[in-house]
Amino acid sequence: MLLKSIFTNSSGILVSRVLGFVRDLLTASILGANIYSDIFFVAFKLPNLFRSIFADGAFTQAFIPSYAKSKHKIRFSSVIFLQLFGFLIILSLLVMAFSHFVAKAIAIGFDEKTVDLAAPLFAINFYYLPIIFAVTFMAALLQYKRHFATSAYSTALLNIAMIIALLISQNMEKYTITFYLSYGVICGGILQISVHLYALRKNNLCKIFHFKKHEKKEESKFYKNFFSATFGSSTLHISAFIDTWLASFLMSGSISYLYYANRIFQLPLAIFAIATSIALFPMVAKAIKNKDEDSALKLMKKSALILFVLLSISAFIGIVFNEFIIKLLFERGQFTSADTQNTALILTMYLIGLLPFGLAKIFSLWLYAKEQQFLTAKISMYSLSCNIVFSLILIKPFGAAGLAFSGTIGGFVLFFLTIKAFGFKKFIVMFSKS
Repeated sequence: MLLKSIFTNSSGILVSRVLGFVRDLLTASILGANIYSDIFFVAFKLPNLFRSIFADGAFTQAFIPSYAKSKHKIRFSSVIFLQLFGFLIILSLLVMAFSHFVAKAIAIGFDEKTVDLAAPLFAINFYYLPIIFAVTFMAALLQYKRHFATSAYSTALLNIAMIIALLISQNMEKYTITFYLSYGVICGGILQISVHLYALRKNNLCKIFHFKKHEKKEESKFYKNFFSATFGSSTLHISAFIDTWLASFLMSGSISYLYYANRIFQLPLAIFAIATSIALFPMVAKAIKNKDEDSALKLMKKSALILFVLLSISAFIGIVFNEFIIKLLFERGQFTSADTQNTALILTMYLIGLLPFGLAKIFSLWLYAKEQQFLTAKISMYSLSCNIVFSLILIKPFGAAGLAFSGTIGGFVLFFLTIKAFGFKKFIVMFSKS
């Protein structure tokens, strides 16, 4: 069952990422690596940051244990959805109203003219956040029922919508193309909602707006865990966001180099580590709920061994063939050989941290299943602090490559502290057993 679920998630993510690379290939060819690609990536980065945090675990890691223990599942899920969705709609309206201020705060290194160009894109792209929350909420309900296919494959719809937007607008002015891309993001999100609603109906999970009176302890405990889990699972994504923010002070194109390199780094992380954690977490959470920790540890051991091999091979291939990979994927049109060399170096810096980031994700599941979200948040805070310190130290001598390597250092800190919280002795005993 575990391997089948992992394969379903991995294959779905692979399809999505292949389409994502087609999208990035077209973006690199049509927009290149310049101020227009920079402003779009910065505008898309903020909602995409929250999407990554939600979809890659925070909401699910807090919601599934609470949902499993709830005695009033329909009311609990309904209240959580309406409260969070309403908050995100209000937040999106505020971002639209103050888009210039938000753009200036996020891309602080941009001059006033560039901020003026970026502000409308922030207003459009941010509406993806409430849309993708609705998708993530429905995906969590489906995952509890061990239905993974819809969520795994639906992410491809976002890339398809953006590819269509690029093809339609390819002969237009570059600034106009960024608007088409932004509206493509929104259309892709709406398509994702549609397929999840269909899956909910097929799995008889549509009764999410039925209310009965009961104590609010369930919601309170969920929010306590959710806010901790949000920070706890966000280290990698906040790290990439900080890279983008600091790169706005560097030469034009630096944000795009970081984006393209991080996209390749995210491919093995998503296909192997994220896909495994999505499949593994409901099983571990249910085993711990039933006080069957031995079964949970066996599942984690099997997953960790598989990940170790797959991520090690991926990192080796990526580092050895870094320039070849970037050249093959992106070097055409407006993307030059100099852009390839800059992006390849950054890719290597990211890939050094692939294994610790991937394994930390697996062992953090134990802490989430034990509802120790606050502890994972503290661990992430230490990791992120380390990343920020080294980013400030390395940005001047090494530029964007220094920012990428600082994130990798934070990844090693994250892995060490996660294993410490899991228990060094338990970790050693788990792998010493035949």
